[in-house]
Amino acid sequence: MLEDRYGNTLSSTSQAARDAYVDGLDRTLAAAGGSKQKFEAAIEADPSFALAHIALARHHQVWGNRDGVAAPLKAALACTGLSDREASHVNAFSLLMSGKVGDGYRAIRAHLLDYPRDALAAQSCTGVFSLIGFSGQPGREAELLAFTTQLAPHYGDDWWFMAQHAFSQMEAGQVGPAAATIETAIEGNPRNANASHIRSHLYYENGETEAGYRYLTDWMDGYEREGMLHCHLCWHVALWALEQGDLDRMWAVIDADLSPERTVSPALNVMTDMASILYRAERRGVSIPPERWAQVSAYASEYFPSPGLSFADVHAALAHAMAGRSGALTKIIEKAKGPAADIVRDLAQAFRAIAVQDWPEAESHLLVALRDHARIGGSRAQRDLVEFAMASTLLRQGRGAEARRLLSMRRPMATHDGSVVQ
Repeated sequence: MLEDRYGNTLSSTSQAARDAYVDGLDRTLAAAGGSKQKFEAAIEADPSFALAHIALARHHQVWGNRDGVAAPLKAALACTGLSDREASHVNAFSLLMSGKVGDGYRAIRAHLLDYPRDALAAQSCTGVFSLIGFSGQPGREAELLAFTTQLAPHYGDDWWFMAQHAFSQMEAGQVGPAAATIETAIEGNPRNANASHIRSHLYYENGETEAGYRYLTDWMDGYEREGMLHCHLCWHVALWALEQGDLDRMWAVIDADLSPERTVSPALNVMTDMASILYRAERRGVSIPPERWAQVSAYASEYFPSPGLSFADVHAALAHAMAGRSGALTKIIEKAKGPAADIVRDLAQAFRAIAVQDWPEAESHLLVALRDHARIGGSRAQRDLVEFAMASTLLRQGRGAEARRLLSMRRPMATHDGSVVQ
């Protein structure tokens, strides 16, 4: 029988379908462009290949293309002659794609106990944008590390897994071990965008701005705009340009690679990265034209019209507050839902207060959110937005010593010489 790269048997007897599926899976795991086309090629070679159908449906789901999920999901469920592993795989993902996230997560965890080398299933639980990362539960960083540590014996030095394990280590504060792990991942596949992303986070965590900027700028040469992480890696470049005072470069990257009018990346990355870079630039004293905030706010309303995903809701609230769209902001405050809804409400109210320069009110809400803002999802680097918002709020009240103390305790590697937040 044919097998995928991880030794899992496949029901398809078509070598062409197998090869296209494996190529598409590797492209997915490396956040490279072209995975959709490869899964479609696998289906064309074998229309009864259930895993290719479900992989295509998953691709559309992750990219936020809701309309593209239904047809391949239906096709996968209609396929017959599946092995036990394939049937379990399809069932778990069908639960996720049907909106039964809790059931889907439990099904995937149970599936991985029997089939730990099912990489696409494992991927759904790795990283800060995963089922664990977006769970809204306390201790999610420890859970991410426990998850990848449990899988480690089954993957060896596999380039995809080592990158994900490095991210788990880093987010849990194990920066030293993460450095060794990510180097192994990069040696296995230097063009793995996930690995370059995680290595960039390592530079960020260590405060190595110039080295990170050089590394990522060089690595981005040749990375397809269709790659899933293109927008987000450009956010890292723009952020480092901002930290070095190169505003021309920052705006050039924003306009070419982050702007909703130019990027082809998933809407979640576009909206959150745009809101984040604008706010962080403003905190450094950069004048942000009102139309910039209006654009991000409108984009958030279009792609995330109803609260439900905490990480998106927090950044949408920021954009709405800075754009002065009180109605859209109030909707998030009043209708926030999910396990991290309490944090979303406090941050949304903090941003509302910041927009009108009510610093004591902003401080009161940020103090609550700072207790466990990891629950909203995203990386430590992304959630620095909250730390810097609090430091800025303290500075605005003439409490510079407190602002520096806050950052020295919570983010000691972050630049906090007074120019980061104003």
